[in-house]
Amino acid sequence: MYLSRLSLLNFKNLEQEELLLDKGFNCFVGDNGTCKTNIIDAVYYLSMCKSALAMTDMQCVRHGEKFFVLEGDYRTDSDRHERVVCSYQRGAAKVVKRNDKVYERLADHIGLVPVVIVSPADSSLISDSADERRRYINSFISQLDKSYLDAAMRYNTALANRNSYLKIGSDEEMLRIYDAQMAPVAAKIHKARLEITELLYPLVCEYYRALSDDHEQVELEYRSELNNATLEELLQASRERDRVMGYTTCGVQRDDLRFSIGGFALRKYGSQGQQKSFLIALKLAQYRIIAQACGEKPILLLDDLFDKLDESRVSRLIELVKGDEFGQVIITDCNGERMGNILHKAECSYKLFNVTYGEVVKE
Repeated sequence: MYLSRLSLLNFKNLEQEELLLDKGFNCFVGDNGTCKTNIIDAVYYLSMCKSALAMTDMQCVRHGEKFFVLEGDYRTDSDRHERVVCSYQRGAAKVVKRNDKVYERLADHIGLVPVVIVSPADSSLISDSADERRRYINSFISQLDKSYLDAAMRYNTALANRNSYLKIGSDEEMLRIYDAQMAPVAAKIHKARLEITELLYPLVCEYYRALSDDHEQVELEYRSELNNATLEELLQASRERDRVMGYTTCGVQRDDLRFSIGGFALRKYGSQGQQKSFLIALKLAQYRIIAQACGEKPILLLDDLFDKLDESRVSRLIELVKGDEFGQVIITDCNGERMGNILHKAECSYKLFNVTYGEVVKE
């Protein structure tokens, strides 16, 4: 799948733009602090109905305006046309349309236009808490399986209700009711996370070797209390502790992904280049799994490509993603000449766009 036309109105610092994109590579170049990342974020928003940068919808409205509109025209791998429009007005709910038909639930749109993003913000997957890694794997699986997103929402609702009850009561019958609500969806969530990790692991190793000269073995491990027991068993065993603490102390809300290199934690022992290479390998593995599962090649977004990567690793990455397994690629970089030379050397079909403050011009 590729995005042929992107239209933006009042999105962040972009007043109005209409961009015709190449089905291969599209590179947006300009100084730091311009709107390059905002273009990447607009493409992500059209796929996921939210910003990739943890910004609220209101924060995405251009300063001094009351609304924004994003519109994308897509061609699928089977040459079907899809048009997606996302609009938001201050004080109102966002509206997402597919081919002029409004979605009743935003969740129904997730997965129609698969997308994978690589950005400097990915470093939080290594440096931050397990919450970030759970958000990542939830977003990933949700593009593949709509029922997973429903299960995650039901689990979180039941968990919040159970935690609220534990603050005011401890009746065994009530706790059993909450346990019964949580257990089946927890089992579904755990199964999906375990399966996706098992698919990811060999692919991450493969792409890490292709990107890096390092000889260390990288590892990816899914850690969950449900690896060794059902949620019913865990909740029963932690009953008294939950009553004392006033919240649920076990469950899939405590799951984590462990990244390591050479048997040691990547966070502590990996260099910046190793960490960045691992994260890119993770995202390329994600891309491959989504493409195989959906039958559509996702759009690959590479934001600030040279962040913590030298030119040789960037060249290796471009060689990887220009292959038949990958589709449209959208890149941002601060050095247009450097990026153009790499794409030209790799014999890629590409368009180069020059970005200034709030304006985009095709070179």
